[in-house]
Amino acid sequence: MKKWGNRLIIAAVFLMIASNTAQAAHGDSSNKRYEWYFQKRGNEVPPTTDQRYLLLLKKYDGMYIGNPNQKDIYLTFDNGYENGYTDDVLDTLKSRKVPAAFFVTGHFINTHPDLIKRMANEGHIVGNHTNHHPDMTTISGQRMEEELTAVKDKYTKLTGKKDMHYLRPPRGVFSERSIALSKQLGYSHVFWSLAFVDWDVKRQQGWQYSYNHIMKQIHPGCILLLHTVSRDNAEALGKAIDDLKKRGYTFRSLDDLASKSKMDKHLKQTPKKP
Repeated sequence: MKKWGNRLIIAAVFLMIASNTAQAAHGDSSNKRYEWYFQKRGNEVPPTTDQRYLLLLKKYDGMYIGNPNQKDIYLTFDNGYENGYTDDVLDTLKSRKVPAAFFVTGHFINTHPDLIKRMANEGHIVGNHTNHHPDMTTISGQRMEEELTAVKDKYTKLTGKKDMHYLRPPRGVFSERSIALSKQLGYSHVFWSLAFVDWDVKRQQGWQYSYNHIMKQIHPGCILLLHTVSRDNAEALGKAIDDLKKRGYTFRSLDDLASKSKMDKHLKQTPKKP
């Protein structure tokens, strides 16, 4: 019996070591995988999302929506690869004096440095969408740092700028661990409160499709996600911007939202005078 007891103890120790090793490789329980989503409400009423997600965004200074009482829109684009429409998008933004944020991959920077330079020169934010577009919850902390650093280094080499502070995780996949590690590397996660299936280049349905989805889902404080590979988006963007301005909306930069969030947080933490 004593012999079997010793074997059980040894087996338990090995299991504990294996468990700790797995946690060290993939993060602890905070690495639970989540996929971003929001619940549409329509009629210009801001959407909602999972309460757990809201707590994580608050804890790590992430964002998915602005002030739901102000008719501001934060226009963002994901750029995994180029499909011939980004110049058209930039032309539309320039003619209407609208700021935007472009979340780019390493592949996009490698293949179209001219577009990156144009984004930066015309005052748009260039955000990080990782180098190889991985699931952030399945890679090590070292690999995550390499993914983000590679994109920022390429951006800085091209533009001379170091102002890359926003991250959009590929496919909206995240965990507390991935958000926390990204925060340590100087990034704030940016999700979205309006999106639709616009990224499938084989399912383009005409400008009206994109326009209708934008206009039906729009709401105060909206962080709008679009993909520049979409012909529908490129053709609908100008009319959507014009008509939203007629509705009383103002297009603002993510920097405006981040600055306001920091100010609000500072005011909440500042003790009131007696």
